[in-house]
Amino acid sequence: MARSSYVFTSESVSEGHPDKVADRISDTVVDAFIAADPEARVACETMVTTNRIILAGEVRAGKPGQDKAANKAFTKDIIASLQPKVREAVKDIGYAQKGFHWEKAKYACYLHGQSAHIAQGVDAKGSKDEGAGDQGIMFGYACQETPELMPATLQYSHNILKRLAEVRHSGERPELEPDAKSQVTLRYENGKPVEVVAIVVSHQHTKKLGESSYSQKRFAELVRPHAESVFPAGLITKKTKWHINPTGKFEIGGPDGDTGLTGRKIIVDTYGGASPHGGGAFSGKDPTKVDRSAAYACRYLAKNVVAAGLAERCTIQISYAIGVASPTSFYVDLHGADTIDPAILEAKLPQMMDGCTPRAIRTHLKLNNPIYARTAAYGHFGRQPDNQGGFSWERTDLVEELRRLA
Repeated sequence: MARSSYVFTSESVSEGHPDKVADRISDTVVDAFIAADPEARVACETMVTTNRIILAGEVRAGKPGQDKAANKAFTKDIIASLQPKVREAVKDIGYAQKGFHWEKAKYACYLHGQSAHIAQGVDAKGSKDEGAGDQGIMFGYACQETPELMPATLQYSHNILKRLAEVRHSGERPELEPDAKSQVTLRYENGKPVEVVAIVVSHQHTKKLGESSYSQKRFAELVRPHAESVFPAGLITKKTKWHINPTGKFEIGGPDGDTGLTGRKIIVDTYGGASPHGGGAFSGKDPTKVDRSAAYACRYLAKNVVAAGLAERCTIQISYAIGVASPTSFYVDLHGADTIDPAILEAKLPQMMDGCTPRAIRTHLKLNNPIYARTAAYGHFGRQPDNQGGFSWERTDLVEELRRLA
């Protein structure tokens, strides 16, 4: 039997963390290509380090009716337009430091055409539906721990950093710089979070603050009220342990302090370790890549199952073979709930998304839109759907249909 009383921890990182800077840039590239061609193919990796931004990967774009030469030129034009978009993304995060500056960092782009051998397996031809962009397993998860139907440890970790980012961007706390990490440990009783055991916040700050009688206590007094504000009343107690900048000063941060790479924060991006993860990163990939789109579909279906009251927790796994449209498996775990046979959901849920083929997922969730840069920080899940189509996988529009199955 699953344990009902335990202590569990999740972490998050800010938009200015080096790996998240890389994710933001890679997803800015995805958005640029999809804005130009909704059927574009993108696999963009980014590395950021001291005043360096390096892009590499495979891309393809075109316009209906154009020949290969024209589409190749079209793709080159998109690549040529990327540099100002990338710099604007870095500026929006807030990097104008000596060691990493949005305007002064050296930029190198090594994007090139998509492999023909990958394309032949993915593209739809004749009666053949669009195949999966790769083999792999993807997971989705939802639970009743928070209003967002997310694991509480991760949601609160995200919320701490989002709150600190708000006061940094607004100018309320000009001492804060973009790079930060958080960690929340909760004690659970009968499967419910009842107490915050520990909170860790490591936040980059200005050099000026460091020179003016910096102390951990003083910095903690600056940060702590904002962190406390994201928790429901009663969860933080006198026993809660706080660790704010536990190593002392944190002036050198971001890509100047640590190299960042796309796709290195997949547990932060998903469920904070509360659920299995398939291993594939999201950022930098267009939605034909099932690492991304099928993970979104799994979250969408799992969230609707929980929102419908069919289980307190739901995990869904789906798998694919490269070049094959239909999933090779579909698995539902209701973690002991007896409201409905999981086998019924395993049969019905794929039908609700037209078989969960890559094309069906993209169509149902409207993924062929430039909606990805906004996903790069503070989690791909537990967010609010927006008017531009972003976070469509967080909708709960299947609830009534699912309740009729019980």
